[in-house]
Amino acid sequence: MLWFIISFIILGLVAGAVARLLVPGRDPMGIPATIGLGLVGSFIGGFLGYVLFGHDLSEGAFQPSGLIGSIIGAIVALLVYRAVTNRRPVHH
Repeated sequence: MLWFIISFIILGLVAGAVARLLVPGRDPMGIPATIGLGLVGSFIGGFLGYVLFGHDLSEGAFQPSGLIGSIIGAIVALLVYRAVTNRRPVHH
């Protein structure tokens, strides 16, 4: 069980870091936030894989996905995070 948790944290860190590298722009977040981004991305990637391809129907819609799905999900999560938090006032 401990090995599963450690590997899940490492997967989250890798997926979150790759997503932050692929999406241009500044993201002032630390390592814990990057891990969280990757973990959220993993579940988003698993959900998208379930919806688009219907794989692993017995495991349900929300499931951890592979590394590529995790990266794609983390990119989606990062773009949503930026859209929600980067509300700058408009100066005329």
